[in-house]
Amino acid sequence: MAKITAAEVNRLRKTTGAGMMDCKTALVEADGDFETAIEILRKKGQKVAAKRADRDSSEGAAIAKVNDANTNGVIISLNCETDFVAKNDSFVTLATELADLAINFDSKDAFLASDYKGMTVQEKLIEQTGVIGEKIEIGGFEKLSAPFVGSYIHAGNKIAVLTGLSAAVAGADEVAKDVSMQAAAMNPVALNEDGVDQSVIDKEIEIAKDQLRQEGKPEAMLENIAKGKLKRFFKDNTLVNQDFIKDSKQSVSQYVKSVDSKLEVTGFKRVALG
Repeated sequence: MAKITAAEVNRLRKTTGAGMMDCKTALVEADGDFETAIEILRKKGQKVAAKRADRDSSEGAAIAKVNDANTNGVIISLNCETDFVAKNDSFVTLATELADLAINFDSKDAFLASDYKGMTVQEKLIEQTGVIGEKIEIGGFEKLSAPFVGSYIHAGNKIAVLTGLSAAVAGADEVAKDVSMQAAAMNPVALNEDGVDQSVIDKEIEIAKDQLRQEGKPEAMLENIAKGKLKRFFKDNTLVNQDFIKDSKQSVSQYVKSVDSKLEVTGFKRVALG
């Protein structure tokens, strides 16, 4: 039997993130072979992952990243089962490293298949499932491109938002952050009226009509009154039409144009845990 040194155990721990005793056990089982020990730990992760596949992974860390040119952004959420794990520094560090990698890919599948320190991202998630003992997976994956992209991560990494602007004007960074904070707090259903799904519009009109019927309004008047209520729905639930949370006397669109008269919000992405 090969002699297992503390240095070898520590090296395996740093490579995989597994606990000291798990690393020592794996090295003993592998008769001191480092690569075999890694495989043993990965297989342990696969077994744990299979057992916990049906578990709810609604906790975790949502991380937004923007490229150096501020033209491309990504949000990922690294999901786990408990808030205790989500708050762990090493978990948040892993989520941040994965977000740095994710910005290079246009789809979640391509990202999961990409290389992370000698293994695929998916393999790393399985490995960490074995290390931590909880279901670990990528939940949200959102990309956004625009002439200027900014971001905001809410305290505790529970919500992350990207905002795209039509131009990289002076002050664009602050504007994008403010609008991202708005989206984080107010959770709009779409950027503007055009972005609201027709099924949502139809549902809101029917809800308004039912309310009006209960109030005794004539059937012939329902359609027009309901459409008036729909305007209120758009104001409350579409990002650019919402009252700006830092100054409710103006809408988000008006705030953006106060910085530059030609500036517009071109899009946003929001990922929230829970």
